[in-house]
Amino acid sequence: MTKMIPGPDPKTKTPKFQLPPLTCDSHCHIFGPGDRYPYAPNRSYTPPDAPLVTFARLHAKLGIDRAVIVNASVHGTDNRVALDAIAVSGGRYRAVANIDDTITEKGLEELHQGGFRGCRFNFVRHLGGVPDMKVFERVVAMIAPLNWHLDVHFDAIDIPEYAPMLKRLPVRYTIDHMGRVKAAEGLEQKPFQALIDLMKDDPKCWVKVCGCERVTATGAPFADVVPFARKIVETAPDRAIWGTDWPHPNVKQMPNDGDLVDFVPLFLPEPELQQKVLVENPARIFDF
Repeated sequence: MTKMIPGPDPKTKTPKFQLPPLTCDSHCHIFGPGDRYPYAPNRSYTPPDAPLVTFARLHAKLGIDRAVIVNASVHGTDNRVALDAIAVSGGRYRAVANIDDTITEKGLEELHQGGFRGCRFNFVRHLGGVPDMKVFERVVAMIAPLNWHLDVHFDAIDIPEYAPMLKRLPVRYTIDHMGRVKAAEGLEQKPFQALIDLMKDDPKCWVKVCGCERVTATGAPFADVVPFARKIVETAPDRAIWGTDWPHPNVKQMPNDGDLVDFVPLFLPEPELQQKVLVENPARIFDF
């Protein structure tokens, strides 16, 4: 029996901060509805449905015009939920696939034509841990000709170990949730320093400033996360992107998405950097 997880806060606050036009939520998910898009039988958790209609309503309230749907592990390698959402988005959505080595070149091309621009690999322990690295390498070789990026999700403690492998990749890669570092352990902690070193040393490395609720020790308004987010942006302002992580699977405390928008000006007070991180950078890597 897989564990049931809670859904997002249904009472989304209207943010005080107004996002710039064409802001992209660069990391979010759609779950189900399960009767139309069945959840994978070997999933590690079961979410409440978080369907496209709710997703679109949330973004309208927050002032978000574009989105990148990261197909989550609960849907396995069935990417239809994101394909169908892109098809009705009028060019406003892109997606990141879950694939394995059963994918064919034809299958990859269909995903590319459908608006996918990357694929994701989870290394996080509670989601199954290290993938089969032979499969990982084969998939990386297959996506390189499409100019896709690799989306990687780590436990913070493992970033130093995997940094050399990441530097060798032949494709760009995005690291989820600020590397899942722990704000309570400070800016000098080894995992965060490894993340910053990657951003400095490897022009293929992008970092998602999302998952505040996974990084914080104090909760909303996430003041303890501001120095981490700011350091990421200062290190590589052309390779930082932002997202909500809606509907926030497997979090210890559920954030309000209005608070996540109001976090933006705390680490990004400058309009020119807001334009880069929220609009221009995602347009480049996700090919809007």
